[in-house]
Amino acid sequence: MTARPMFPLGTVLFPSMPAVLRVFEERYLAMLASVLQEEPAEFGVVLIERGMEVGGGDHRFRVGTFARITQLMQGEGFVGLVAEGAQRFEVERWLPDDPYPRAEVRLLPDLEWDESFRPLLEETERVVRRVLAQASEFAEQRWSADVELVDDPVAAAWQLAGIAPLGELDQVALLRASTVEGLLTDVQRLATAALETLTSSLLGDDDGLDQLGEP
Repeated sequence: MTARPMFPLGTVLFPSMPAVLRVFEERYLAMLASVLQEEPAEFGVVLIERGMEVGGGDHRFRVGTFARITQLMQGEGFVGLVAEGAQRFEVERWLPDDPYPRAEVRLLPDLEWDESFRPLLEETERVVRRVLAQASEFAEQRWSADVELVDDPVAAAWQLAGIAPLGELDQVALLRASTVEGLLTDVQRLATAALETLTSSLLGDDDGLDQLGEP
């Protein structure tokens, strides 16, 4: 285990998914300066369980993904960066946030592909795209139903997890997947359940509004 720089965020980063960040807090600017001296230039991203990104004192989930920097942009008072999710890890021990968050981590193994998973991958893609299309009728979605996936099947499986309209707790659970088959099966199940929850909630609100409007 080695100490790695960490960036707790309010979002989950999956392997093969993009991250666009504005870095302005002094401790994370210091982290960025250190990271850029390494090859590859990357830092760990974990979801904040409680608390806020700015100022410290937050509580963090232990599973995360390394964000590999692909582009930097200098702004007024901040540094913008684009990164891509790389290997997953689990935090073994948090170190003092001095001068920025660091942790000793254990790398999680890459998922292994078997061509027998191809039908499941294709079905999961159909489900996620259908859910995105239907969910967009009720609320604006970050990802469109026609967003392109990469050709690599394992990376595409992670991208399906990343674009599915799920809450952060479901995303953290997916990040712990140990097989491609389990990941795809859970993405299908959670995406379908999320759509059912969204539609039933909104339909229930509409019913309430109709009743209030009756003379």
